Amino acid sequence: MSARARRALAASVALAALAAAGAAAAAPGLAAAQGACPGCVVAGAGKVPLTVPEGTPLAGYGGFHRRLVVPDVLDRYPHAFWFKPGRAERDPLAARALVLERDGTRVVWVTVDLVAVDRAFTETLIVSASHTHSGPGAFVESALMGFVAADREDAAVREALVAAVVEAVRRADGGRGPARVALGVAAAPPVVRSRLGGPLDPEVAVLAVRRADGAPVALVWNFAIHGTMLGARNLRLSGDVMGAASEALEHAVHAPALFVNGAVGDVSPARHGSRALGEVASALADAVRVAWERATPVGAGRLVARVVRVDLPAPRLSLRNCLGGWLPAALTVPLDGALPSETTLTAVALGDTAWVALPGEPATALGLRIKAEARRSFRHAFVAGVSNDYVGYLVTATDYGRPTYVTCSSFYGADTGDRLAERASALLRELHAAGRGR
Repeated sequence: MSARARRALAASVALAALAAAGAAAAAPGLAAAQGACPGCVVAGAGKVPLTVPEGTPLAGYGGFHRRLVVPDVLDRYPHAFWFKPGRAERDPLAARALVLERDGTRVVWVTVDLVAVDRAFTETLIVSASHTHSGPGAFVESALMGFVAADREDAAVREALVAAVVEAVRRADGGRGPARVALGVAAAPPVVRSRLGGPLDPEVAVLAVRRADGAPVALVWNFAIHGTMLGARNLRLSGDVMGAASEALEHAVHAPALFVNGAVGDVSPARHGSRALGEVASALADAVRVAWERATPVGAGRLVARVVRVDLPAPRLSLRNCLGGWLPAALTVPLDGALPSETTLTAVALGDTAWVALPGEPATALGLRIKAEARRSFRHAFVAGVSNDYVGYLVTATDYGRPTYVTCSSFYGADTGDRLAERASALLRELHAAGRGR
């Protein structure tokens, strides 16, 4: 990353994190919120176009439809190397931010129309990628991810993305004021299928943030779907179905709509293509609006957040999972240095509602397990996948033994998905105790 990008990243982190001095500086706003609006948080939201240089390649598909026949060793393209330069936007991309503050805790959640994010984007922020496979590439530091699906890192592209994140957070921070947070849940429309033949998460969950007079501040919606309705032949930048649904919601609600993907590892759209995209986006937006309208205030309890680091086993590519069950399970390719050796889990709780951010793409079974465990302590909890880091697919030990595309891209062995789900559940239990002063 260039020095300029590091300075921009440092600015975003400084803006997002509250040390003791920052908490003291924010105290007047908190006092005003509690005085004029008992039980309120201080909240602000912002949205900024995610504009990248012309010719930025798209990230998400590694097949020949997007690859250059010969890598750009002659520097014909300023921002692409392995992949074809992208074309004009099909639809607008955006970075959206929500700031929540109370009880000496400050949470900054950013959503971006990207296939994934690496940890250099985050540290003290929660940054959730929508997982569109038609968003910009050329921004990840990982040479492996660059070669496989995102192109090698380009300083100008990464700086543009970081600048958008920084500006979205600044706008959210500048618009802070007393607000109430409510939770709504609605039945998900039948628009997805399981890649593993397993159950699907039946819910769309919504956090509704409104001023004391009911004016909307932000809508955060959570659902699991791969951003692959536009296929690999598409070379126009797009937020895919999640971006289209968020745009529709913003027209209806008149506030930023932050999409947070769920346990998306084994969940694909049931339909594909441009026409289907519009219909599915409309169905999702309708379900989200139902949840928004029926949302009820979160219960009593503090705003608490924690980040934990988790060591990962040495990453390896299982040739058996990629090529077929006839190969011995012990035949693997080491990927040390190409993927993270540790990662983070971030959890936030506000009253009786909680959410936990996981790196990479957790499978539905893991997400459902975390939510079921959390409901012993909370009214509702949701899982944010593709957030704060990228470690590939996360599956259960049972599913890991099945050779599939999903398990081929699960790099940390059979038990890591289960282990991260258990740690996420334990983290939520810790937050529940902390939120009630125990």
